[in-house]
Amino acid sequence: MQGWPEFKAAILRRTGIDLNAYKERQMLRRIRTLMSARGADNFVAYLSMLDRNPDCMHEFLERITINVSEFFRNPERFQELQERFFPLLLAGGRRQLKIWSAGCAAGEEPYSLAIMLAENVPNQVIPVLATDLDKEALKEAKTGRYPAARLKNIPPDLKQRYFNLEDGLYAVNPWLKSKVRFQRHDLLRDPYDNDFDLILCRNVVIYFTEEAKEALYTRFAQALRPGGILFTGATEQIFQPQHYGLKSVAPFFYQRPK
Repeated sequence: MQGWPEFKAAILRRTGIDLNAYKERQMLRRIRTLMSARGADNFVAYLSMLDRNPDCMHEFLERITINVSEFFRNPERFQELQERFFPLLLAGGRRQLKIWSAGCAAGEEPYSLAIMLAENVPNQVIPVLATDLDKEALKEAKTGRYPAARLKNIPPDLKQRYFNLEDGLYAVNPWLKSKVRFQRHDLLRDPYDNDFDLILCRNVVIYFTEEAKEALYTRFAQALRPGGILFTGATEQIFQPQHYGLKSVAPFFYQRPK
């Protein structure tokens, strides 16, 4: 693949994104689709296009970081989180949970968490840290305006309580917005905080190489407090959680042993 190693190196210098950490076949397929749509015949031409055209660069970043989501994605898993794991995490007199939504895309997941916390732990103010690599996705998340299709899993009463209908879009109300703190973070390169009670990283690592996955799961385990929970996506089962210092407590839920 002539020009591919140079293209990856150039993208790393320009954006900080290491394409070597992603599954090569999937990544190449996405990039070649973008190149074809833009009429670029090779990686050199496409890189030049990315440098000259901000819209083209935005399209590229949006495509490779995969920011499609919805509120309460896989609602049965959120129900299990609410009914089984929130009481577990709050047991023992925990004064305030520490929660991280890693790879939060456009904000649907951390806002879902904030709604769930407001409904189930109303006597506590529990902020949610939400991070992503994509600056544009974070901008959309902070704006907090979504089409109706992304709210399909939210009951009407909660929709009325936490959203305002504005120009055909559902806007997160200011009170709920204040419960989520968004910031840019590169899961592969940046340091992690620690002592988290709950980390959600869902539908993110599926795109990474096995080496990158191993590094992420190890770092997530270290970032949890003893007894803390890692909640992964519906296609991201960890087959040997003990290898990372975790144990399986339910499908797609993993705990750092106490």
